[in-house]
Amino acid sequence: MGAAGGAGGAGAGPGSGSPPPGDLRSVLITSVLNLERLEVNLFRGRHHWVPATQRLFGGQIVGQALVAAARAVSRDEQVHSLHCYFVRAGDPKVPVLYEVERTRTGKSFSVRSVKAIQHGKPIFTCQASFQLSQASPVQHQFTMPAVPPPEELLTQEELIQKFLQNPNLAERYRKHLTKIQAEDVPIDIKPVNPPDMFSSEPQEPKLLFWVRARGYIGETDMKVHCCVAAYISDYAFLGTALLPHRQYHIKFMVSLDHSMWFHAPFRADHWMLYECESPWAGACRGLVQGRLWRRDGVLAVTCTQEGVIRVEETPNQSKL
Repeated sequence: MGAAGGAGGAGAGPGSGSPPPGDLRSVLITSVLNLERLEVNLFRGRHHWVPATQRLFGGQIVGQALVAAARAVSRDEQVHSLHCYFVRAGDPKVPVLYEVERTRTGKSFSVRSVKAIQHGKPIFTCQASFQLSQASPVQHQFTMPAVPPPEELLTQEELIQKFLQNPNLAERYRKHLTKIQAEDVPIDIKPVNPPDMFSSEPQEPKLLFWVRARGYIGETDMKVHCCVAAYISDYAFLGTALLPHRQYHIKFMVSLDHSMWFHAPFRADHWMLYECESPWAGACRGLVQGRLWRRDGVLAVTCTQEGVIRVEETPNQSKL
């Protein structure tokens, strides 16, 4: 793979061509997922965006681990699934080392195990499985939800700007929104059903938003787009489990594990619909499930995640 493993190769779903004039290559390819090879099976990754929690963004670790795994398979093998555990908090002040074990190389499937290391200890483990292309008459999928196209929706930045224009907004929440607005997240987002940021009323644990990598990636090895989708998939994912419990103040929320299944080619720099829902929460944990849909209705990726959620027992007051 080039930046994430190499250019050229299989098509990545609908759409192609050169970057539009003035459009920059995605920072996800040029920086975040551009690992430095230190040894045959050892890589070093650096950070681009660090959340306000000052913990490493889980999607970055998943994406970089998949880059490392993908560099240890042949060009013809494509990732079809990955299963990860976050075992320690990541330190944003130092790089992450990724150690790859070539667990199995078979005729149709290959498995690569990746350990992410900081300060001499594992912070994350991952197993990724790759498959050579195989045709089958056994095919089906769910139906993509009917939603407005991204061209008819506001971006997350535009929505925040709209909220900031509310003269009754409490100053502490104005500062919080301004801080979010200033974050350099390399993802474009257009919420379909944005939650009311000023209400503490319980909401159904479902989110729909259009999402894509910011900048140009283009037609390249499909593994590149899968690595970018791994980064994107963790953004705002676990928060879906909090929608029915918005009256509580969050004390602590982190991902425990993350799994993905890749079904069809796609372009991570084209708009995809991210359908997120939480079927269960309890015992200080929340479970979320997600589906990434191409614009033409093809199911491209399925995701699941469980995380720790701890809240203050006293409900929040109104934000206005």
